[in-house]
Amino acid sequence: MSRRGYSGRSGRSGSSRNAGYSRYSSGGRAHFRKRRFNASSPLERVLILLVIAVVIGISVGIGLPKVSPDVGKLTGEYAASGPAADALNRLTVNDSPVTTGYDRDLFGYRKTDDDGNGCDARDDVLARDMTDVTYTHAGGCTVKTGVLDDPYTGETIHFVRGQKTSSAVQIDHVVALENAWQSGASMWDSAKRYRYGNDMYNLLAVDGTANQGKGSSSAAYWLPTNGAFRCDYVARQIGVKAKYELSVTTAEKRAMLSVLRSCPSEQLP
Repeated sequence: MSRRGYSGRSGRSGSSRNAGYSRYSSGGRAHFRKRRFNASSPLERVLILLVIAVVIGISVGIGLPKVSPDVGKLTGEYAASGPAADALNRLTVNDSPVTTGYDRDLFGYRKTDDDGNGCDARDDVLARDMTDVTYTHAGGCTVKTGVLDDPYTGETIHFVRGQKTSSAVQIDHVVALENAWQSGASMWDSAKRYRYGNDMYNLLAVDGTANQGKGSSSAAYWLPTNGAFRCDYVARQIGVKAKYELSVTTAEKRAMLSVLRSCPSEQLP
């Protein structure tokens, strides 16, 4: 039986199987090729423009406040409210800090016993901030072991006193001694500097590596990697600076406000 003239499935060329394809003929046979998105229609061009506008808007909102402080003001990057923010706004802003004469020994860290318990500041802070604390001997001050839930990293550290292990947990001055020197402490007498250097309000037991990474940096240059602690950290810095009437720089204040923006109810500790 001759098959000449048999139409086969040519009558289904418009079926959903070929949706999104264009039809063309070659040598008497029908072929299909996939249509390309080439923005040839008005709708396609509008969609492309909308996508571009959204991407640009997001980039501007995130990036420009970091590049231009003036844009940061306009976008509200440096706007915050609440008790901690109010205390920050009362601090003196000084962009010409003292940059000479600093010496850590001028603050007498671990050289006083303000509470009269016979222990130095390091062991007092270790005992306060760690759990499951043991001592080298009963009734003594020297901490032998303990567990720290590190506020800066969010990690748990099992502290063991020893020449190679003690540095795993270090005591941080939340407002660093050098930062304090630059923002007002250079004008203090020795008694006030010693009081500052050993003030438990300004001391935290923290991860040693994180403490070394922070150094003397202000909030403008360093914040804890543990985002859940940043509001507490900034609020404590503000509290310390308010207590000792220390100044902040513009960059430092803006960094603090950027953090406090996410926690408007933050109190001073």
